[in-house]
Amino acid sequence: MNLLIDGYNLLHVTGFGGGGGPKSFQRSREELLSFLAASISESERSQTTIVFDAAEAPPGLPRIQNYHGITVRYAAEYADADALIEELIREETSPRSLLVVSSDHRIQRAARRRRATYIDSDRWYSEIWQRRLEAENQPGPSRPDKPIRRPTAEEITYWVEKFSETTALDHDEIDSATSETTKDKTDLANPFPPGYGEDLLRDGF
Repeated sequence: MNLLIDGYNLLHVTGFGGGGGPKSFQRSREELLSFLAASISESERSQTTIVFDAAEAPPGLPRIQNYHGITVRYAAEYADADALIEELIREETSPRSLLVVSSDHRIQRAARRRRATYIDSDRWYSEIWQRRLEAENQPGPSRPDKPIRRPTAEEITYWVEKFSETTALDHDEIDSATSETTKDKTDLANPFPPGYGEDLLRDGF
């Protein structure tokens, strides 16, 4: 299924970055993109487009970029990101195979007109975290009917840093990184930050 994300709408519910100003917006975008790239599979990334307003984009930034397989678009020459997202929905050749991530009712109406699937940003974000827990075999019985709690700022920072460390390796460093595999297994055995999930265990997960 193709995935179309309303970038700033998703940023609003995730709590990445902050502080105001163009540099803050840029940092928030980068943190969100790093999180997404670490959270969805390679095949999903190749089918994902995220759209941001162009007003706060750095000068001279290409209006279409590729971030680890994710297509990143800035709404240059559009009134706002919503206008570009609506256009992308209209031009989608397989709208019933499209999932639109946005809590904006204007965007949701555009998706409904094409019979595309849509989901609120906060709900999709929670589902992504639920998938991460399941993928990492978080201890404790599963209760999918209970919504997952929102991750803390410290947990978000942990995942962004872990992904950034991984993607910082260039091809020339792969051989030397391989020699560290045995040592790294200890870290991979418990990929979550210290204390992560204890509240879930107390609640009976």
